[in-house]
Formats: sequence, structure tokens, C-alpha cells
Amino acid sequence: MRMQHRGAPGIAAALMLLLFCSANAAAQDKGQAAAKEPAAASPTAASAPADRIDTLRRIRDTGVITLGVRETSVPFSFIDAEKRPQGYSVDLCLRVAEAIKAELKLPRLEVKYLPVSSANRIPALVEGRIDLECGSTTNTRDRQQQVTFAYTTFVAGIRMLAKKSSNVNSIEDLRGKTVVVTVGTTSEKIVKAMNDERVLKITLIEARDHGESFQAVDEGRAIAFAMDDVLLYGLISTAKKPDDFAVVGKYLSVEPYAIMMRRDEPQFEKLVNRTLIELFQSGEIRRIYARWFNTRDLTVPLNPYLKEAFAAPNTYPAWP
Repeated sequence: MRMQHRGAPGIAAALMLLLFCSANAAAQDKGQAAAKEPAAASPTAASAPADRIDTLRRIRDTGVITLGVRETSVPFSFIDAEKRPQGYSVDLCLRVAEAIKAELKLPRLEVKYLPVSSANRIPALVEGRIDLECGSTTNTRDRQQQVTFAYTTFVAGIRMLAKKSSNVNSIEDLRGKTVVVTVGTTSEKIVKAMNDERVLKITLIEARDHGESFQAVDEGRAIAFAMDDVLLYGLISTAKKPDDFAVVGKYLSVEPYAIMMRRDEPQFEKLVNRTLIELFQSGEIRRIYARWFNTRDLTVPLNPYLKEAFAAPNTYPAWP
């Protein structure tokens, strides 16, 4: 089934300029007192909320780019046994970093990493603590009001992880049971909405990250964990007894993943998307994909939605 889209959810919709706020009105009312202390005007203006981060300029001036990474979003973004960030999304962000280095003609570009969670990834980006978020973040209409998404690089669907012995096969099988969700995810919202709409009387446990959510099912504190199917397969691949678990149920939604950037930076956005288009058109994206999704422990074939995203780059939000 092809995803149906309403309207024109292209890049232009994500580039609406924010209104600037003036911070000078109060100072103008100070009269002679303000005139006696002109030196105070400079730091006040410099710290005004209206000041924006120019990401490309900051990278050029500092020679540093900071990537926001996840700790347990296998195989997109995770910390390996040697405490190094790894994953499909990390690889893509590193390609972007190389393109930025070339574009700015920098002799050296230092790549720093900052672990982020589902709950704090957007604040970390908006507040300038990271320059790109390289995880497993779904492009949604709500999030587009806060950040800009690059072209889609993966498409997943929300399903459920459960122990095979639990006999859970559908959302209805969760009636009256305890289910775990990761805070700040789209699956959290969907499960809560379905719980209310269908009066399932589900007891919800909220976990900080996907690793904690999986642990809740493994230890029997929750019967199921709702999350994007590919992340569930990744968690199962790292389990001590992977054969004990299964990914079950129909898709509860379709989830397009993308790299996140700050809003209203058209030059930076263009550079990021141009890098991705080059990967799509050269076929390099399929080699990077195979490295993480066609392995001994994890096999996830390209689905029709993702093939379409590679052939016709888009920024379509989650559906429905």
C-alpha cells in the first residue's frame, strides 16, 4: 500500500521564517539613566534571544561540528563496547561532516559527539548543544514546527515486541496488561491514543530509552514494548536469548526517519540534502544500508517506502 499524502509537505513548508522579538523597548524607556551607561548596551544586545545560531559560520570559526547520537538505537545510532558512536545514521552524518569540511575549505574538522535521548534531542538541537541529530527520529508535523528535517533516510513502522510465550499478536491482546513505551517517542503518543480510544485499560510504564524499555519486557515487568519495528529487531539481535522474543502485530503507523537540523538555515539545509542526494544517486546509500541492515544478526530488506525515498527524495511526515 502506498502512503497517501495531503497537501505539499516539501521543504518550503519547513522553512517558514520565525518572527523576531525586539529586546530594546525597555531600554529606550530608561531615559537619562540609560544614556549615562552606554557601555551596558553592547552585552545586552549580544545576549538577546533574537540572536540566531549560524551553524555553518560557527563550524567554520571553531573547526568543530557536534553530532547528537543515541546510546541504544541499534542499528541507527548506538555506543559500542569500546564507547564509540556507531550506526547507519552516524555514518550518514559523518558523510555530511565531510561535505561541510570540503564546502568550507577547512584543513581539519573535529567531530564531537553528545549522547541525547528521545526526550531531550530537540532541546539539545534548538539550544545549540548539537548541530545535527543523528539517531532514529521520526519526521512528524508537530516536530516540523520546531526543527527542520533532511530528506528521508529510512522508513519504519510501529509494531510491538513481546516474548513468544506471552501469546501477544495484536493491540487487542494488550487489553488490561502492562505495556512499556519510551518517553518522547511517536509510539508513546500512538499507544496512549489507542488506549483511550479503544478503552484497552492498559497500564503504561515509561522508560528513558529503548534499552530500558526492552529490559522491562525481558524482566517481565511489561508484556510488550511498542516501537518502530527496525529498532525492535535491533534490540532482539543484542539480547542474550534472542529466540525468546518476536516482533508482532500490524503496523500502527508509518515512520519516516531523517536527520534533524535547526530551522531557518537554508544554506546548511541545502548542503545536508545535497550530500544525501549524492549518496542516493551514486548508489552509495545502498552500500551503507547493507552494512547495517544485511548482517549475520539483522536482516531488514529495503521496503517500498524507502526505495521510493531514495528514488525521489522527500521530507514527507509520518502517516497517518
